[in-house]
Amino acid sequence: MAFRVRNIAILFAFCLVSGRLAAQDVLEYVNPFVGTSDYGATNPGALVPNGMMSVSPFNVMGSDLNRYDKDSRWWSTPYDFTNRYFTGFSHVNLSGVGCPDLGSILIMPVTGDVMPDYTVYGSEYDSQTASPGYYSLRLVRYGIKAEVTATRRTSAERYVFPGGRGNILVNLGEGLTNESGAYLRKVSDTEIEGMKLLGTFCYNPQKVFPVYFVIRVDRQPSETGFWKKQRPMTGVEAAWTPDNGKYKLYTEYGRDIAGDDIGYYFSFDGLAEGESVQVQVGVSFVSMDNARENLDAEQHGFDFDSVRTAAEALWRRDLSKIKVQGGTREQKRVFYTALYHTLIHPNILNDVNGEYPLMESSGTGKVEDGCERYTVFSLWDTYRNLHQLLTLVYPERQLDMVRSMVSIAREWGWMPRWELYGRETFTMEGDPAIPVITDTWLKGLRDFDVDAAYKAMRRSALTPGCENVLRRDIDPYLEKGYIPLGVYAQDLAGDVSVSHALEYYVADHALSVLADSLGHKEDSEMFMRHSMGYRHYYCPGYGTLRPLNPDGSFYEPFDPGQGADFETAPGFHEGSAWNYTFYVPHDIKGLAKLMGGRRAFVEKLQKVFDSGLYDPANEPDIAYPYLFSYFKGEEWRTQEQVSRLLDEYYRDAPDGIPGNDDTGAMSAWAVFSMMGFYPDCPGVPYYILTTPVFDRVEIELDPDFYGTDMLVIEKDPDTSGKYIDAVYSGGKKYGGFRIGHKELLDGGHLVFKLTDEK
Repeated sequence: MAFRVRNIAILFAFCLVSGRLAAQDVLEYVNPFVGTSDYGATNPGALVPNGMMSVSPFNVMGSDLNRYDKDSRWWSTPYDFTNRYFTGFSHVNLSGVGCPDLGSILIMPVTGDVMPDYTVYGSEYDSQTASPGYYSLRLVRYGIKAEVTATRRTSAERYVFPGGRGNILVNLGEGLTNESGAYLRKVSDTEIEGMKLLGTFCYNPQKVFPVYFVIRVDRQPSETGFWKKQRPMTGVEAAWTPDNGKYKLYTEYGRDIAGDDIGYYFSFDGLAEGESVQVQVGVSFVSMDNARENLDAEQHGFDFDSVRTAAEALWRRDLSKIKVQGGTREQKRVFYTALYHTLIHPNILNDVNGEYPLMESSGTGKVEDGCERYTVFSLWDTYRNLHQLLTLVYPERQLDMVRSMVSIAREWGWMPRWELYGRETFTMEGDPAIPVITDTWLKGLRDFDVDAAYKAMRRSALTPGCENVLRRDIDPYLEKGYIPLGVYAQDLAGDVSVSHALEYYVADHALSVLADSLGHKEDSEMFMRHSMGYRHYYCPGYGTLRPLNPDGSFYEPFDPGQGADFETAPGFHEGSAWNYTFYVPHDIKGLAKLMGGRRAFVEKLQKVFDSGLYDPANEPDIAYPYLFSYFKGEEWRTQEQVSRLLDEYYRDAPDGIPGNDDTGAMSAWAVFSMMGFYPDCPGVPYYILTTPVFDRVEIELDPDFYGTDMLVIEKDPDTSGKYIDAVYSGGKKYGGFRIGHKELLDGGHLVFKLTDEK
């Protein structure tokens, strides 16, 4: 059943069967419209878990172009809930990111004459419906019902016309990418193939890559043709050119066409009222032949309803791995929608034949049988929580992602930071693959080449800056233990030296732990020393971290509040000193000592929340609520803050995510927090406990990896309250509020006794 915007009431019942929660149609609890406004940057389009293909309604080029132009507002999503002007379905999209890219190959159904200009053929829409694997709407201007669904690498689309002449327009010029170049060839009356250039993520002009496609329609058209926007001319030349700057149709042209702003149309005369035209799109990042092979393998003929049913089955399987009982209906919708968002990226890159584009190369690689190559590694975001969730609940997928990172290092020489379809975007900072791989290894997922991984990670941690692709400002870091201002700037963010160094400290701590596990004792000690360099930045006068000048003195004039609301602040990226000061997750006790002890630390951290200094929409301080639990007697503050933040910032509404979802990182925070535990330190296999939202949570585990098939978390039914009075693991009372991954799974059953007393 689809989620309808105008009717969000959902009735559902839970029951217990043989001590376990009964199967439930979790699709009823997913609202794909969550995060589609207020810069959440998600979209309600159709896709399957971690699939290459996604089909999204495209409305950022609306009737109010000043409001919805992607360049004027740094628009990074094909869709915004507050707009109601549709210009097509875009194919292959990003979810929750902060920079525009992809969102291309726009397909638009219209009636009447063919109009190539998207500013002319767009339409208002209503009757919007979305559920996992499905999206539909009605175009008011044309009376057309449009529906889309997807397989892993293809789309299925059905357009129901009001009768008369109908057209399917394929626009290759517009999209979220700043690239407008494309190539197109007519294969037959019912099939075209081509290539569209993508790239320029965060307006980086060097990162361009192609997506190849094959598009088919299910019936013989009465007419087909190409179009191309004419090159704007001025002066006398313009006077000689009647189509100057306009779109021109090529109705009799049957050869290949290439260039900027090109497109194609299929026209169908004499359609009966309610008659439909079905469209299929297959994509590949290797070749047009592979796009066709993907389409032939994943769809057999035109059967929209079967494709939709299969897509829903995939979502039902994955989302049902976690079952919940209790809580409100809205809390269930928030939870399952967040879980849905965590299963969009990273997504597969390889075709059905195993081929994929090599990293930063024109070559083609091939995965081993049974493996997948993944892409969209937004690791600065996802290394903090999303990969830990995948490791726990979807371990085989996480292993393939780690294998993909190791292969990237083999092909390119470096681990990814923010990789996008075989290109490193260098967005944000740090060396975030290191904590991800370390965490995966320490939790027992070891079927990957850890020696190759360690070699690549050690290289980025020690290679001088002139040769270092990932850590260009590493020289003073290695020589002095910190990075002063004036060494390196990137990302349009200016000089963010403190943010860079803090990320390196976290990565080097994880590398130290991994080195110790692999028996590299000297390396382990060295990297541990590196990870403690954060102490250089601590300023007792302000009680925060503070940028350093090249001579080692503190930067001034200094305002620890500068940088809030994403304003530029020397030393800090997308935040203030308050958003970064507690980001030393590997040495919280050491940081507290610098601050004057436990009481000073707790009071200062509480001030962050009480004074509105905490930013729930960005990653550096995302674990702050959990840090209270490092100190006995203060755990109630974690439980209080997590509950408040969930209630305040996560809702079953289009603006129900606090800012960009960041390829699922914000949603992963909600998933963990609602279940009652959170991975507070990247690269360390521990969780901090908090009060769960639900009465009972069942997490289906893979016994091949974990030796057990279930982890149960529940509240003691004989107690109630906001705060935790006692915790029992495996029937035994557990001392403390930080639990190891192995301890958690070995216990198998976590019970919280609750109270209203702090």
